[in-house]
Amino acid sequence: MNHTEQIAGKILTQADAVKQIDYWRSNSNASIVFTNGCFDILHRGHLEYLAKAADLGTHLIIGLNSDASVKRLKGADRPLNKEEDRAFALASLSFTHLIVVFDEDTPANLIELLKPEILVKGGDYVAESIVGYTETIARGGRVEIIPFCEGYSTTSLIEKIKA
Repeated sequence: MNHTEQIAGKILTQADAVKQIDYWRSNSNASIVFTNGCFDILHRGHLEYLAKAADLGTHLIIGLNSDASVKRLKGADRPLNKEEDRAFALASLSFTHLIVVFDEDTPANLIELLKPEILVKGGDYVAESIVGYTETIARGGRVEIIPFCEGYSTTSLIEKIKA
């Protein structure tokens, strides 16, 4: 299998992701780390955040907002990169195990489906306000907040390019 096929193999449907995660859990002491986002223009802030998230468990799963979801959340001019390209870029990272696209505005349904042991968000969130917090804690999991990498944001990159 070549590298392109290996990368594409990390991008799964929700149903296939559940099967893969069930396999990992039944064959090892896997701890599933889940995070989500738009990841429209992948930058150092994203990369540091995702690397730190991956360090928290054995398998990093990224829930990726679909193009329609990004458009609803960020506006008509977004995303700049289509979901297939964003998914491929994220799947190219060595520490990423699965990418799962979701179409809703929040990953609540995906989190409930995948049941991660560790739910991760970046920035200045209060843990209790994170989508999936209650369900993750109720299952005996935990929620982690990773601080933003100062000076990096997609919005600021877009503004810099426009200028």
